[in-house]
Amino acid sequence: MPKRPIYITDLDHTFLRSDLSISPYSVESWNTKAQHAIMGVATARSFTKSQELLASLHINAPMILLDGSIIITPERKLIDLKILNKEIGDAIVDIGLKHDIDPFIIGIEDSNINEAFLYPRKLNDYQKEVLKGYKNDPRMQFNPSNRTMDQNLKIVYFGYEVQLRPLYTEIVKIFGNSIEAKLSPEKYGGGYFLTLLHPEGDKAHALNKVLEYLGRDTKDVTVFGDSVNDIGIFKLAGTSVAVSNALDEVKEVADVILPHSNDEDAVARYLKSIS
Repeated sequence: MPKRPIYITDLDHTFLRSDLSISPYSVESWNTKAQHAIMGVATARSFTKSQELLASLHINAPMILLDGSIIITPERKLIDLKILNKEIGDAIVDIGLKHDIDPFIIGIEDSNINEAFLYPRKLNDYQKEVLKGYKNDPRMQFNPSNRTMDQNLKIVYFGYEVQLRPLYTEIVKIFGNSIEAKLSPEKYGGGYFLTLLHPEGDKAHALNKVLEYLGRDTKDVTVFGDSVNDIGIFKLAGTSVAVSNALDEVKEVADVILPHSNDEDAVARYLKSIS
């Protein structure tokens, strides 16, 4: 009996529309495909927010969340967790303070894998815009002391390249391979973000874990994406698919570049075309 194909997609600017909605067409395409395939996501978003956004979809693979820091089934069975401890986290924050910027900190609050989002005392204009998307989110906690948690999933700086690039350079010089650092443009908002993770807390390591859990090979999976944090899984997967609005560096490593954007149901159109 042939093995079921595996499809794993990024969410923001890839599968989700820019207003974070999912069209009826995309819902139908996804759920039809899920009857005969393994369908999952690899996203920078958290478990709680992903479940909210994807409530209409049938997810039948472990979910790669927070850039790969956590792998968990839709039923909340934890597969893997990669954390930055408090010592490293606080040291990273102290370096940021030298560059006059405070981070958002995302971590595990308790043994039930409940998340906490810590936001700083001082916010630049870009951070203020990001924070608007989390208005009334119960996971948000004010962090005036700028200290990290015992179990940090990722530390994220939002701002502009002129400030974040020297911070990135210093952090990489000090911590080397003991962390995963990604500096990326946020082409839709005009700024940059610097994401700091456990060295095995990225999407590529997480994809390998998911495939190990499923007992499958990288050649069996098709992945979809648009941004820098998708490049690792693009290089691993049997087939990598970039939406038309993907960054150029993502398109350069893609096997397929779609003619449609996330706002044109690009992933769903592709799934339909190979049914």
